[in-house]
Amino acid sequence: MSVLRRKKKVSESIVTMTELVLPNYTNQLGNLLGGQLMHWIDICGALSASKHSQHVCVTASVDRIDFHHPIKLGNVVTLTANVNCAFKTSMEVGVTVYAESHVEGTRIHTNTAFLTFVSVDGNGKPTETFELEPETEDERKRFEEAHQRRKARLGK
Repeated sequence: MSVLRRKKKVSESIVTMTELVLPNYTNQLGNLLGGQLMHWIDICGALSASKHSQHVCVTASVDRIDFHHPIKLGNVVTLTANVNCAFKTSMEVGVTVYAESHVEGTRIHTNTAFLTFVSVDGNGKPTETFELEPETEDERKRFEEAHQRRKARLGK
């Protein structure tokens, strides 16, 4: 017998992080290291998944990270994550990244990433998470797209 899972809204999973690009985060060209950005994306995504599931969440996969523009030394990086879709124990989280130059007065979308996290219990075993209730047209679109990415990831 299946127990109905409580539904949560996408807005309940939103996490925003802000980071400053310091010299130790850059390469020889003065650009943010890709690995550093991936680290921040993973943390922001995990926090969003955890906020939704109310459990510790571990990274199961990274579908893609698109690098649209370099992020420069001194830029302020804002990462925003939210759950796109929740399955039984896993969730797809989308993370968007913006870089701002306060000196130049610019803000550009630099990266998009999709990650899958699994909700785990105190013993590290997968545990059920809440269902997701998309409310807006954009949330419904991301919900459906997440289902398509999951099918592709699982080879269905």
